[in-house]
Amino acid sequence: MNPAVARRWTRRLPLIAGLALIGSFIAGRAIVEIASIPLPLRILAAVLPGAIFIIWITVCVRAARNVADELERRVQLEALAFAFPCAFALLMALGLLERVIKLPPEDLSYRHVWAMLPLFYLAGLTIARKRYA
Repeated sequence: MNPAVARRWTRRLPLIAGLALIGSFIAGRAIVEIASIPLPLRILAAVLPGAIFIIWITVCVRAARNVADELERRVQLEALAFAFPCAFALLMALGLLERVIKLPPEDLSYRHVWAMLPLFYLAGLTIARKRYA
């Protein structure tokens, strides 16, 4: 494979895996709610997003390692450094809010926070790319 094409593919793979993660969560959530589906399939639907999350992390780490350009490594590191504190802040805010008011579990629960990580990562990438452009 052409090195330029390989670099472009390496850059896009975390986005593709992140979209697969979000899609698997949405599909898993829908399948888990359907009582007529056999229990083993509902369990598989509940566990599959976790496996895809591990794949997404692996893809992101490999993409960051395979980048030869030091600037791109710095951009990836800053994106991750942005995403982690954002997720932590969201968890903290939800935890404190839940102590004060009843949060609707369908919309604002801890099980939704991990689905925000790819979005925080993409926001961090956008910020870092603009900073170094």
